[in-house]
Amino acid sequence: MLKGIIEGCLLAIIKNKEVYGYELAEKLESYGFESFSEGTIYPLLMRMQKEELVTSRLKKSTAGPKRKYYSLTPRGELELKEFKNRWSGLQKNVNNVLQRELDAKGDETIEK
Repeated sequence: MLKGIIEGCLLAIIKNKEVYGYELAEKLESYGFESFSEGTIYPLLMRMQKEELVTSRLKKSTAGPKRKYYSLTPRGELELKEFKNRWSGLQKNVNNVLQRELDAKGDETIEK
């Protein structure tokens, strides 16, 4: 399940601007995903490229070899929209379960 969530997060980050793999790892870390390295991200990016959700192109780097930058395809934008809808429904359902179970025990409430 987490893999699918990370893919959706990658699509959301890539939607905003063309980015390279290490930059994606840094962005995820800045959002609190500390356990994701480039070694985790690159296989996902390769699969996403194979599924035509993203495209890539090599660009000059100011330091070192060329970098592969990723951008969303129209299909990737559609997948991101569908991910957002699925995530919204999942979040609502999980919150409902947690809230009802906490209410049944008389515990404090969860913010909605």
